[in-house]
Amino acid sequence: MQHYVQRLDQVGMADVDTVGGKNASLGEMISQLSAAGVRVPTGFATTAQAYRDFLAFEGLSQRIQDTLETLDASDVQALAVTGRKIRQWILEAPLQPELEGAIETAFAEMTQGNAEMAVAVRSSATAEDLPDASFAGQQETFLNIRGLDNVKHAIREVFASLYNDRAISYRVHQGYDHIDVALSAGIQRMVRSETGAAGVMFTLDTESGFQHAVFITSAYGLGETVVQGAVNPDEFYVFKPTLSQKVPSILRRNLGSKAIKMIYTADGRAGKAVATVEVPQAQRSQFSITDADVEGLARIAVIIENHYGRPMDIEWAKDGDDGQLYIVQARPETVKSRAPSNVIERYLLKEKGKVLAQGRSIGHRIGSGPVRLVSDLSQMHLVQQGDVLVADMTDPDWEPVMKRAAAIVTNRGGRTCHAAIIARELGIPAIVGCGDATELLTEGQPVTVSCAEGDTGWVYEGELSFEHQTNRVVSMPPLPFDVMMNVGNPDRAFDFQALPNAGVGLARLEFIINRMIGVHPKALLNFDSQTPELQETIRRRTAGYAGPVEFYIDKLVEGISTLAAAFYPKKVIVRMSDFKSNEYSHLIGGAEFEPSEENPMLGFRGAARYISESFRDCFELECRALKYVRDIMRLTNVEIMIPFVRTPGEARQVVELLADNGLRRGENGLRLIMMCEIPSNALLADQFLEYFDGFSIGSNDLTQLTLGLDRDSGVIAHLFDERNEAVKKLLSMAIEACRSKGKYIGICGQGPSDHPDLAQWLMEQGINSVSLNPDSVLDTWFFLANHLKGAAQPQA
Repeated sequence: MQHYVQRLDQVGMADVDTVGGKNASLGEMISQLSAAGVRVPTGFATTAQAYRDFLAFEGLSQRIQDTLETLDASDVQALAVTGRKIRQWILEAPLQPELEGAIETAFAEMTQGNAEMAVAVRSSATAEDLPDASFAGQQETFLNIRGLDNVKHAIREVFASLYNDRAISYRVHQGYDHIDVALSAGIQRMVRSETGAAGVMFTLDTESGFQHAVFITSAYGLGETVVQGAVNPDEFYVFKPTLSQKVPSILRRNLGSKAIKMIYTADGRAGKAVATVEVPQAQRSQFSITDADVEGLARIAVIIENHYGRPMDIEWAKDGDDGQLYIVQARPETVKSRAPSNVIERYLLKEKGKVLAQGRSIGHRIGSGPVRLVSDLSQMHLVQQGDVLVADMTDPDWEPVMKRAAAIVTNRGGRTCHAAIIARELGIPAIVGCGDATELLTEGQPVTVSCAEGDTGWVYEGELSFEHQTNRVVSMPPLPFDVMMNVGNPDRAFDFQALPNAGVGLARLEFIINRMIGVHPKALLNFDSQTPELQETIRRRTAGYAGPVEFYIDKLVEGISTLAAAFYPKKVIVRMSDFKSNEYSHLIGGAEFEPSEENPMLGFRGAARYISESFRDCFELECRALKYVRDIMRLTNVEIMIPFVRTPGEARQVVELLADNGLRRGENGLRLIMMCEIPSNALLADQFLEYFDGFSIGSNDLTQLTLGLDRDSGVIAHLFDERNEAVKKLLSMAIEACRSKGKYIGICGQGPSDHPDLAQWLMEQGINSVSLNPDSVLDTWFFLANHLKGAAQPQA
């Protein structure tokens, strides 16, 4: 029997040639990782020899080989005709008697008299899931198959799927000989995720390759909707280094729409055993799994990754009956883990256009071209080289034509669906889960697809100008100070951490509030007194969270912890919110709570706002979030920066208020930094430094307040220059005061990013760090290193 069928607990990774990569991996986990808490459903697998003998049984193998020898796989229509013909041959061919008998014996042993046990019949190719080849999703999976005859038919369907159009094309593209790849069918007990949830997880960030996070997607029902890209799933990021410390480690949560789910039907035949139904609205507004599930899955993912010694792509399911988490597939991640780590690739959009659509970005690239609306496979021939492929959803069947596209845009799908994996592998920017892209975009319309601006991908009107930069960084030349970065957007944190840096010198809390929250904190604190219309808007935005205030705190925690984790253990200096009144009033519900000021740049902002009776409760929410990140999540690399402190009296009050909220200077290693951005800060530096551990210079405000000009005014913009002698005089005073007291002194303003010569001057003054915008880090670093090198040369 073992010649044709083997139990999964009898095989391991040494048996890839026998039962394929997927089944070998399942067997490996059953035998090696069960004791560590990794649950894998039991079952059996047909062997590669069984498949080869099946094809040879009535001479089918030679007919297939002869047919494929004359096929041009780039001809989409010819590929479709040939693939369909070969699959039909396989479905009509009988199983050889020895294989049929082996399947019957193994199925009886597995079901132990329960002939109607629901099973999954999955494909496992002998060249699939290997570190150098991503065959993910190229063959079929059949769920909820019941009855021996239906299992036999599903096995033939699996065998036939080795000749799907996408699989034929992929083998040609990757240089695999068709005859060298065999197929094993895995028959596994079904996990009842139809009453639970299921999804996919990666042991790295799929977009940046950041290896210290587990990325998890989840939706209700059977996992095929997530894998296929038919649903927009929930997403979670978990930080590996603190996960092992048994502290809260979830960095990010994104609530997906989860509009549909796949469930069982009463019919146990392949193609009829499952159905897709709508998810009730109340369930869509909740996360499909709990935080405990998320962290449990992440721990399992790390166990699997450590066992295999490489980043992994894992499919999981939560059984709604027993509440347990199961692993149904695990294979090596083959895109980001193979990318060279010393090459930094950047796409920069040089201009902006009208936004036509938006969704989840795949691959940090930019592409442009005419829109090609495609509704099904029969229209594949319409897509020409350089077109932007727009569809409701794509799947791996579309792979032969996806490689022609300059970019891909879909209504449905998440970041872990097969189409997203293929897009990454081909290096094509894709935006998934747009919702209505096929309605918003028109045939032939020129567009630009930008996935280079964070988690959100944008479709802009017109073919916009963009720049593609590639830098190879082996080792950076030494400098006498630290080069840090200004990073406000948590979406880009995993990307930016790959640049040479000494941490984050400025993380703006208002960026997190604006992008991830969007509601004025007062409107959340006073939710019950808001209008019914505003309450409904807030309910939609805060869906999935315990309440309006909890949403505000949790989202702050997610943004701060993502930045802290990305650069851990390097310092991340988080500046408390510095919205002006006009900016706060633009948030949802904000107009009611903000004063009308003629010049908000010089008005109710910074420290004065925090200590005021009218805003103190909002500031306390920020404090609660920071305390949670530092003390509960143990991301103590976070430091706190206070902006716009006008007087030493304000400095004292803010520091006392922080201490009252559990953020006491020096406790748990906490450093408090003050923005030095008002002339009084430099003039009275000794007094301000009594309350703080150092200064971070805000050169923008310092320049406008020193020169008496409004930096928002275009009329006098030409006078704005951080290198003005009066500004530099104040900079020198601040640097000298900090150095004399042995305290931190850095700069996080725009000046050094715009003017490398100012960075050079600051270096000569003995500043501790310069925090630059990410796009200027490399250029400024090399500029300064070359200056030092030139200064060290002996003069002739």
